[in-house]
Amino acid sequence: MNLKDLSNILGLSQTTVSRALNGYPEVSEATRLKVQEVARAHNYSPNARAKRLATGRSMTIGHILPVSKKHEMVNPVFADFIAGAGEVYSENGYDLLLSVVDDENEAESYRSLAMRGAVDGIVVHGPKVDDARIALLQDLDMPFVVHGRSSHVKSDYSWVDVNNRRAFERATGFLMDLGHNRIAMLNGLADMDFAVRRTIGYEAALKAGNIVPDPELMCFGEMTENYGFEVCRKLLELPDPPTAMVVSSIIPAIGVRRALGGAGLKIGRDMSVVSHDDDLSYFRNTGDFPAFTAVRSSVREAGRRVASALINMITGREEGPHQEMLEVELTVGQSTGPAPAMRRAMQQR
Repeated sequence: MNLKDLSNILGLSQTTVSRALNGYPEVSEATRLKVQEVARAHNYSPNARAKRLATGRSMTIGHILPVSKKHEMVNPVFADFIAGAGEVYSENGYDLLLSVVDDENEAESYRSLAMRGAVDGIVVHGPKVDDARIALLQDLDMPFVVHGRSSHVKSDYSWVDVNNRRAFERATGFLMDLGHNRIAMLNGLADMDFAVRRTIGYEAALKAGNIVPDPELMCFGEMTENYGFEVCRKLLELPDPPTAMVVSSIIPAIGVRRALGGAGLKIGRDMSVVSHDDDLSYFRNTGDFPAFTAVRSSVREAGRRVASALINMITGREEGPHQEMLEVELTVGQSTGPAPAMRRAMQQR
């Protein structure tokens, strides 16, 4: 089927159909959706080269990942994000350009993409506090959406983020309700913006319960399984070890479970654990009674939201900065239980 055939079926001009498929803002939303629906039903796919010529766009979205000795962006969380974003790119006829660069070459990579017109927009990953990439992309006049936010940036910019502060505040408060007052935090790298916000939420919950945050229980590092394992082992060696932990991802939480097993302890009985980022394709935490209690947010859905927001900016369907906050869902699983003192009191009744 060609464009003329599709136009005849819809009873619309070829120009209108082409503009609807290419996301021109002057086409109404109702018409655009109708054209897309009929195109899908008849397996119509516009010629990519013709689409680029018609729109003057590259029909490509860029993702630049810095190779860092401290932080490895390519992980199961990133894979799920890309899977979600890729669905939206495919539906809208966009390709994905993934560039892996050295830390010191990241800024130059953005400049090169903008100068060559290689991409129509950029997704910014792993924002840090006062992230310089935001000002750079604004100076380059390049459409972009940040997956996350960057504290202390004064200008308006587009972002999609999970409410990290509220997530850790809820997780910590849940453990406190179970009677725990020695609660450790296994966070991401300290200069990552999400880690800063999660620390604020964790400390706010403790202070609300008149508990002074203990720096000895606040841990930061790359969120790997081994990080969870090693940090948990060290915490268990403290003179007054924690009875509970909030952990930044299910990946290090699995390492925590391994360390507890090696010490002859049982998760949920001897140590309560609440995890974040548990809704991952390769680490499913599902069922009637999941393995981990978690504050859950779908990274795949975040990828869809970021991709949709960026394409809407590129095509002019959305004006002004897109700013979207995703809330978490607290799911109770097998990894949490009453604090030892509370359990003993319950047994003595």
